[in-house]
Formats: sequence, C-alpha cells, structure tokens
Amino acid sequence: MTGIAPQEETAAPRQAPPAGGGPSAAARVVRALRAAVVPLALITLTALAGVVLGRVYAGDLLTRLVIGAAVGSVLVSVASRRLPSWLVAPVSMAAMAGWTLWALRLAATHADLPGSLLEVSADAARNGIPRLLTAMIPVEPTPDTVLVPVVAAWLAGLAGAEVALRTGRVLLGYLPAAGLYAAALYVVGPNAEPAIGTTVAFVAVAAVGLAAPSGTPSAGGDPTAGLAPGTRAAVRLRLAASAALGVALVIGLVALLGPVVAGQVDGRPVDPRRYVEPPQVQTLDENPLIRISGWALRPEQKLLDVNTVGATPPAGEANDPKATGGADDSKAGRSVQIRLAVLSDYDGITWRVGATYRNAGRILPATAPARDSTVDSVRQEITVAELSGRLLPAVATPREVSGARVAYDPATGTLIRPEGLTPGLRYTVTSARERPDNNLLATANVPAGEEVARVLRVADGVPDPMRRLATQLAEENGAPYERAVAIEQFLAEHYRVVADAPSGHAYPNLAFFLFGPRNGGGQRGTSEQFAASFAVLGRLSGLPTRVVVGFSCSGQGPVRAGDAYAWPEVLFDGLGWVAFNPLPRPENEPRPVEEDFRPTPEDPPQSEAPAPTVEPTASPEPVAAAEGPPARGGASTPVLVAGGSGALLLLVGALLLTLVAMRRSLTRKRLAGGDPGQRIAGAWREVTDALRLAGRPVGDDLAATEVAAQARQALAEARAGTPSGGSAPGSGPTGSATPGAEPAVDELATLLNQVGFAPEAAAADQAARAAEVATAYVANLRSARPWWRRLLWSVHPSPLHQARRSPHSHPRRPAR
Repeated sequence: MTGIAPQEETAAPRQAPPAGGGPSAAARVVRALRAAVVPLALITLTALAGVVLGRVYAGDLLTRLVIGAAVGSVLVSVASRRLPSWLVAPVSMAAMAGWTLWALRLAATHADLPGSLLEVSADAARNGIPRLLTAMIPVEPTPDTVLVPVVAAWLAGLAGAEVALRTGRVLLGYLPAAGLYAAALYVVGPNAEPAIGTTVAFVAVAAVGLAAPSGTPSAGGDPTAGLAPGTRAAVRLRLAASAALGVALVIGLVALLGPVVAGQVDGRPVDPRRYVEPPQVQTLDENPLIRISGWALRPEQKLLDVNTVGATPPAGEANDPKATGGADDSKAGRSVQIRLAVLSDYDGITWRVGATYRNAGRILPATAPARDSTVDSVRQEITVAELSGRLLPAVATPREVSGARVAYDPATGTLIRPEGLTPGLRYTVTSARERPDNNLLATANVPAGEEVARVLRVADGVPDPMRRLATQLAEENGAPYERAVAIEQFLAEHYRVVADAPSGHAYPNLAFFLFGPRNGGGQRGTSEQFAASFAVLGRLSGLPTRVVVGFSCSGQGPVRAGDAYAWPEVLFDGLGWVAFNPLPRPENEPRPVEEDFRPTPEDPPQSEAPAPTVEPTASPEPVAAAEGPPARGGASTPVLVAGGSGALLLLVGALLLTLVAMRRSLTRKRLAGGDPGQRIAGAWREVTDALRLAGRPVGDDLAATEVAAQARQALAEARAGTPSGGSAPGSGPTGSATPGAEPAVDELATLLNQVGFAPEAAAADQAARAAEVATAYVANLRSARPWWRRLLWSVHPSPLHQARRSPHSHPRRPAR
C-alpha cells in the first residue's frame, strides 16, 4: 500500500502533458490573436489619417509614408513592451528619426530637388508648417510638405500604443489617432470631397478594437468572481449603475450634439489656408514694369541663358504680324516670348501683378485652354545670369518646373522663387503655349461680367483727353478686335520708341506721353508707356486688357536687357488672351498726333456764339451838393483820416502776424506731426512750397528725382544771381545744378520714394533727417532772394492755400 501510492502520484503528472498539451498551444494562439487586435486597430486608425490627407496631395507617396510611420511606431512599442516605460520613448524617437530622414530623401528624389540631405532636412524643418498651409492644391510631396504629417503620424502611433498596450486603456489610446484624423480633415478643408467612407471605416475599426477581448485570462469573465456573496451583489449594483449612467450620458450627448453635427454635414469646411499669409514679393516684383526703362539704358546686360529643347513655333510664324496682334517690328519678329509677370491691376498710378502665390511642386495645376486655340508644348532650360528679384521667367503657360522651388499664381500664370533668384540658378520649365485662331479674331467678342471685372476696372482720375481719344477710336470701330487694332495702329503711327525716356505710367505720365509737346519730351517713350497706354485706352473702350512684362528672344542663347519689353493683351471669347504690339516700326516716321486728334476741343466759330454788343451810353452829369453850414458836434476830417489809417495799419499788422503764425504752425505740423512717413512727406511739401515762392513751381507730372534736380538748379541760379527761367512746369528740368548746389535734396527725394512704395518702412531718424534737409534748403533758397522778397516770404499765403486744397494727397509720385 505504501509503495503503490507514490506510483499513482507520479503517474498523474506523466498523463497531464498529453491531456493538457493541445489546449495550451491553442490558448497561446488565441491570446496572440487577441493581443494583435488593438495594435492593428491603432495602425489602421493612424493610417486612415494619411489616407484622408493624401487626397489633396499629388500621387500616393504621402499616404505610403504615413502608413509606414503608423506601422513603425506601433511595432516599436509592441516590441518594447518588456522594456521599462522610460526607455521606450528614446528607442522610438531614434526609429522615427531614421524613418523621417528616409522619407525626406525619398520625397526630395521624387520632386527632383537639389541639395544634400542635411540641407533638405534643415529647410523642411524651418518651413514645414507654413509651406504645408500655403502649398497649392494638389500638394506636391516634397520634403517640407511630408515632414509634418510623417512626424505627427509617428508620435500619434507611439502615444496611442503606449497608453492602450501598457496601461490597458484602449479607448484613451485612441485619442491621439482621433486627433490626428481630425487635424487631417481640417487641413484638407473644402479642397476635397467629404471623407464619409474613411470616417465610417475609422469608427468601425475603433469599435472592433474596443469589442475584442484582451489577452488576459480573466478577460470576458465575471469581475466579481471570487468575492463574498454580499460584496458581489454590491459590486454588481455599482457596475450596473455606472453602465446606466454612461448610456444615459451617451444618449444625452447624441441628442444634444446630433442636430448640430447633422446641420454641418452640408456646410462648407473652413480652409485653414485663409489664415496663413502666402509668400510675398517686393515692389520690383509686384510692378516689374518700372524696370523697363532701366534695362533699356543697359541693353547689353546679360540676364538669362535660354536653351529651348522642346517644340518651336510653326514655320512662317516668326514673321507673321498676327502672331503679336498687329504691327511687325523687331520684337514681333522673334520666335519666343518669355513671360516674366502679368499685371492685371491698375489704380491710376501703378500697374501691379496683384497675385496670391501658393507654394507649388514640380507639377503645376493645369487650366483648360481656350476653346478656339491650339496648344503646343515648349520646354526650356533657363540659367539665371544677372536677373534679380523673385520673378521666375517662363513661356506662358507653365505646367512643370524642375530644379527650383517655386510658388505659383494660377490666375495670372506668374511664377516666383520665394528665396529669390541667384546667379547660376538653373531650372527646366515645360509650358503649354496657346495660339489663338487668327481667322476668328475679326468676329470674336469680349467677355463681360463679374469674372472679368478685374481687367475692365478703370481707376478714377482719367485725364479728359485720354477719355475722348478712347471714345473717338471706339466710335470709329465697332467690333472689339477692330477697336484693339485701332488703338494699336494709333500708337504705332504717332509715337516714337526711345531708350532714354523716363519711367512712369501713372495718369499724368500717360497723358504727357500721349499729348505732350514733342519738343518738350512728349510723344515718345519706352514699351512701358506704349503697353500701359494701350491697356488704359482699351479698358476705356470696353476691352478687358492687361500688361505683360517679359523678353523676346530666339529661344537659344543669351537674353539681354535690351530684349526686355512690355506688351498688352486683350481677352476674347473662345480665343483667350491675345497679345498686341503697339510699338512702331523702326523705319516709320511718326505723324503728329494733332493730325488725327486734338487734345482740347476747338473754339466754336464766332457766328455760332456771337458776343452780345452793348451800346455806350452817356455818363450822367455830376450833381453839385447843396452848400450849407458845416455840421457841428462831429469829429473833424483829419481826426477821421488818422483814426481810419491807424485802424487799417493795426488790421494789416494783425493779418501779417496771423499769416506768420499760421505759416509757422503749418511748418511745425509738417515736420513734427504724424508718423515718420507723414513727416517725410511734409518735409517734401516744404521744399515744393519754397520753389513756388521762389517763382519755380513744379508740375504734377514730375517724379521726385526730377523735382530734386529742378530744386538744385533753382538754388544754384538764385545764388549766381541769374533769373529763374527754366522749363515750364510739367516738362521736366532743363539743366543740372552747379557744383555748389545742395545734394541733400536728392536724399530727401529718395526718402519720399521709400514712403511712396513702403510707408511702414520709414523710421524716426529718417523723418528727422528729412526735416533737417528741408529746413536747410528753404533757408538757403530764401537767403539767396532779394531783401524785399525775403520780407514777403514768411507772410505769403500760397503754402496755406496749397495745404487747404490737398490736405491728404501724396506730395509727389515716386520715381519710376
């Protein structure tokens, strides 16, 4: 008996493994499957955020990178479960750094961006968020547009896995993935269709992860098992109450928020890009038209090197006058027009691009070509030489750019490089060049309505001769194309192209160009004045117009400053924008404008407006006063005369003192009142008032630099004792200052130009310097006048009258 018991006791353990071996392996498999549910759910939820965000990206590269980040972050946490919690984050961060660098290199290769991995990574880290929110849709997956989504996906996966797997709080572990998903929806905004399918999948996956039992043995069992009966009943009651309270809370939230959410289903989402300022440009890039005159004076300056490797224009087009709308000149005879900028906005002073640039990738968004135009592809390799600024030249309309990071405005088709152009920059641009059917131009109409209001807008202040010239040309030509050709021919036949014409395209400049005397500098200019005049006259005639600045070249070799010019374009229904060329032919001698148009209306004949005649009448004979005794009790005549003279002298003295006080108050207000920009403008008004008091008034059509030259000449002549003759107002200076003149007036003109283009850039020390220069110049000019003119200088009311007539107007247009 005693020997049998141990045998029975040892036999049982031998039979246990066979009896329990199968279920133990199956249990391990079941536990592994249960343990994999939550990590797979976290990976899927995080990856769905990449699917949603990838809808506004070009291609599927971003989606693949976000899925990789989701898988990597969760798997690192799963593999590190046995490590201390404080060690998991450094391990995961190291893995994230490796995946992110590989993703940045892959995106840079995909976008064909130059630079080392370190340079690309540093640039992406600096500009990732702003470029993501300012990028053009569809977003090109470049390093700066994939960095933030990849890092955010990795961090969301890491946080969710640590909370859900290490602490067992699955619902709380879903919060990072849910936040990432909501952020992706917000970034997409209204730029894609509603993400209904992915949202339903997100909810379904989350529900599966919550419903699946965990891998612990007690999972799914009774949590009160093993408790005493009394304790078990109390625990079950508390659990039931908590569950009921949770259900009631969920039902209440659904009832409260359900109608609000349902009402937003059909609403348009907010676009976060509206809160981010897109890339900005400087004045020379906003209005490159003012650079034409400078380039014309340095025609041999090398700006670009161009190599056209794509299509070339059809045979015979290079000499077709219709290719540029009309006149055939040296510019029109070239084969390729490279566009620098399109200027659609005009306020009566300056033509501006007015673009909203969005960061773009290599592939630019395509726009539908005009219905009755043909499209050919042009591919050019362009190397920047001495061209400065941010505007990137390209044949219209660019479709693909490689070798440079660009921002693009689809409305005008203008490209910029936000970092600015640098010598040696080489890029390749492929453009879709549209060519309208010239046979349809004669019968084509022009669009109207709100869509083209921008290119039909005429600013206030149009000179009356310009308006009458536009009316005359429109009345003589009914069809839109005939009106455009009439304006083109009028400019080409009556005006001369010169390289040394001053810059400027404000209304006074254009009026002087069109109607100014030939012997005084009028009726001649650069392509700046020709194109701007055509565009303004066209809008006055009802034509939607714009001005384009670019280069005309053969398509091979260097592009020089002399190849730069401006041309106008007119928008026709079905044909798109058609270029015109109002420049005269080199061999033609321009006709006087007066032969075809009179700037001022003729005086009516005497027979039409006879002057009334008045017959002279005899003067009445004076009636002698009746003689009588002198009046008694009144003041004598000498006393009355003396009293009246004294009162008159007091009145005149008071008036003179008042004028002196008002003049000094005006000077103090100009030089010491307001912000720095207003004080600089006030200093300039002091100088122009001094010129007016010295008998040298300046015209409103002169630039600040021209007025400064006239001011130097006036001071030099006053010191030399010469009469203040010179040019008439509005015709510009006739000479230069003598060596003893005041050069500081030029400094004041420079400060004024700065205020005209960038008022906020003026500083207090610059305003103080402007006041010092103005005070010194006025004192020097006054001291050079005769003594009796110096006495009248401080009491002359002319400055007060000028200040009251135009209290808020800009003192002088900036130099162009």
